Amino acid sequence: MTILGNLLVMVAVCRDRQLRKIKTNYFIVSLAFADLLVSVLVMPFGAIELVQEKWIYGEMFCLVRTSLDVLLTTASILHLCCISLDRYYAICCQPLVYRNKMTPLRITLMLSGCWIIPTFISFLPIMQGWNSIGILDLIETRKYNKSSNSTNCIFMVNKPYAITCSVVAFYIPFFLMVLAYYRIYITAREHARQIGVLQRAGAPADHRHQHPDQHTTHRMKTETKAAKTLCIIMGCFCLCWAPFFITNVVDPFINYSVPVELWTAFLWLGYINSGLNPFLYAFLNKSFRRAFLIILCCGDEKYRRPSILGQTVPCSTTTINGSTHVLRYTVLYNGHQQEHDTLPIHIDPESQESCF
Repeated sequence: MTILGNLLVMVAVCRDRQLRKIKTNYFIVSLAFADLLVSVLVMPFGAIELVQEKWIYGEMFCLVRTSLDVLLTTASILHLCCISLDRYYAICCQPLVYRNKMTPLRITLMLSGCWIIPTFISFLPIMQGWNSIGILDLIETRKYNKSSNSTNCIFMVNKPYAITCSVVAFYIPFFLMVLAYYRIYITAREHARQIGVLQRAGAPADHRHQHPDQHTTHRMKTETKAAKTLCIIMGCFCLCWAPFFITNVVDPFINYSVPVELWTAFLWLGYINSGLNPFLYAFLNKSFRRAFLIILCCGDEKYRRPSILGQTVPCSTTTINGSTHVLRYTVLYNGHQQEHDTLPIHIDPESQESCF
């Protein structure tokens, strides 16, 4: 599921020109690549070790596999943090601010950081043995299984490494994601309120009197949907990774007494997050779903986007005392905020119609 889901995301962006135009999707593709590598280079060897109850690939490859595990899972989490920051700038800031903040150079630097930073807590310390300083005897004791006369791939960490790794790989990204998504929710709620005000202002007087709760109900539905989406994203992230990183910090301070079975369960719960990410960040998006249908249905024309040429947007009928006004409105499209100032419009006092 993880391999197919992430491959589908990458192919969809490569084939769909419209998806390539959206800056957030660069993070989503890089995230999909990191999760794909988790499913190809990390999960299979962990599954084989679980089934055979021993490690058969040697000590050096154990270190390489462990380093890849830390590198790729940390890269995946940092990508989730970058996506939350990108959405924060897109939705909570003015369009000009977003364009100034999320330049191609800055996106490249953020993506590079998602891959470079994890190397400093994975390959560098693990291959140098910094994580095992002070606990070498305990690692050697647990590595050998006397009953089956076999060895296991054991990864244990001392207190400094446990704290440093957990802070960089989880707690800092978690704090930034909570902050960003909280601000996004507050902004989305304010946008829903403003849209409701504009709708009430543009509705005929008799219609407003007949349906006083309609706009309130619509706004509440919009707020509830936004809250549910953000809760699902943060809920899945916390459910998958919080148990592992809490245990990772606590275990060295309680003399490494956490059972191996519990460690394994929490680790695989984190791996599951790599399979959920395509559904949370791509499958919930209409543009991605359309691209997926085109790929899976071999380019069926009925799933392609209709041409925007020739489409007309109906005029809004409103009453603004027959004067000229400039209106500002906000549109949320594919997770991005687009603000437009309409041209000054002249309202015919007799027809009271305006197009904007």
